[in-house]
Amino acid sequence: MIIVEAKGISKRFPGVRALSDVDIRLEAGKVHCLVGENGAGKSTLTKVLTGVYAPDNGSLSIHGEDALRQRDLFKRIAYVPQEIDLLPSLSVAENLFIPYGNGVYRGAFVHRRALEEQALPMLESLRIRAKPTDIVGQIPISEQQLLQIAHALVNMSADILMLDEPTTSLVSNDIERLFEVIEDLKRQGKAIVFISHKLEEVFRIGDEVTVLRNGRQVGSAHIKDSSIPWVIEKMVGKELDVTENYRPRSRGERTVLKVNGITGKGFKDVSFELKEGEILGIAGLVGAGRSEIVQGIFGYRPFWSGSIEAFGEVVKSPTPAASIRRGIMYLPEERKRQGLFPSQSVLSNISIALLDRIQGAVGLSAKKEVAIGSEIVGKYNVKQKSLSQRIVFLSGGNQQKVIIGRAMFSRPKILIFDEPTKGIDVGAKVEIYRLMKDIAERERISIILISSELDEVLRCSNRILVIYNGEKTGEFTADEIDKTEVISAMIGTRRTNGERETQHA
Repeated sequence: MIIVEAKGISKRFPGVRALSDVDIRLEAGKVHCLVGENGAGKSTLTKVLTGVYAPDNGSLSIHGEDALRQRDLFKRIAYVPQEIDLLPSLSVAENLFIPYGNGVYRGAFVHRRALEEQALPMLESLRIRAKPTDIVGQIPISEQQLLQIAHALVNMSADILMLDEPTTSLVSNDIERLFEVIEDLKRQGKAIVFISHKLEEVFRIGDEVTVLRNGRQVGSAHIKDSSIPWVIEKMVGKELDVTENYRPRSRGERTVLKVNGITGKGFKDVSFELKEGEILGIAGLVGAGRSEIVQGIFGYRPFWSGSIEAFGEVVKSPTPAASIRRGIMYLPEERKRQGLFPSQSVLSNISIALLDRIQGAVGLSAKKEVAIGSEIVGKYNVKQKSLSQRIVFLSGGNQQKVIIGRAMFSRPKILIFDEPTKGIDVGAKVEIYRLMKDIAERERISIILISSELDEVLRCSNRILVIYNGEKTGEFTADEIDKTEVISAMIGTRRTNGERETQHA
């Protein structure tokens, strides 16, 4: 049964045509996947389907009725954003039911017991393990993600659920739990829109797929009749080799970084070496301690014992400022929160880290600033309207290229990439991979790559270090990488010396 049908949807904004003649149908009990590069029109289409934007042309019906004339019909669609949008200081039950309905009031006050009793069946139905009384800021991200879905479905008239990149912050076990919830919702007759850059997940959970490119619908198919290469070709307009690797062809023999048994909060007795011009991948589940280790090396967080040697110099208590002076740069996972000033221009985001390079005779030189900004966006192929454009309006891939270009202008010797392709589409990912390879091969810069996508680590790394529960459980070179062995080390069933454990804490 068709629940939503959109025909000929077009939407313009000043200077850009965001959508052009897009058709989409959502059926009860099916997952319709929406894919495309950043800027392809997915967000605009989502906002049209949820009633945030009115289309300039086209029709939109919900349960056969004209939703553009009967706005109340949009209440049948529940939207779950990519970013966690909960109130961390309130309880699970409070977050679930805000804004409160009449059934939980006692006089002028909220009846908490009634609130918690009403929450239990909803939490159980979505396999949420948190208690109604738990404070949201203290429960795992996976529970928060499921709670967002539960909150969206509290309005029982909602029979269409839109999930925007729901697995970005989840580990494999939690992704499977989410997929089980989606299967339950399908059996209940819900129509589900699943927006994702992770094509393996699209083909794991989807029934149908629609591909957008530059605001146009360039492909629609049943999942069983399509393939990942077909979707990629539609997304980027050309074929991409999904098996190509991006490892530097050679590396130097000089050790530029030696980590000696460092222990700190979230990691224990970690040792490894980094060679000149190589990419060292660090694999592990989310929460394994990967970021904590490199943040300790960079000086962002302390370590209690052990030491590091950078370029032959022993460093017992590194600081970020000292690391940068040594040529070690850390590119954080949370680009918008830790790596950028979203409300500032592209140029300001470049120059803020290069103030010493744009000094003039008196104060800062606007001419030098523009020259450096232009050089970086040109060299790293940053797609932007102008240097004065606010960086928040660039795609994730172009934001990442600004960060890389800015770091490279500081003449680094070691670059630490923490989840460099998080939230980035497949075409932009390939650009980042090629850029990392080129940096390592041509500039002889050493790279530490942290990624939750195992295939990304396998395709880009000369060596792989595996972390489980804060400890090193495996180390592999490119010519001996066995995916099964790497996964075993990631889940703690393989020791560094090759022995296997049948149990772990």
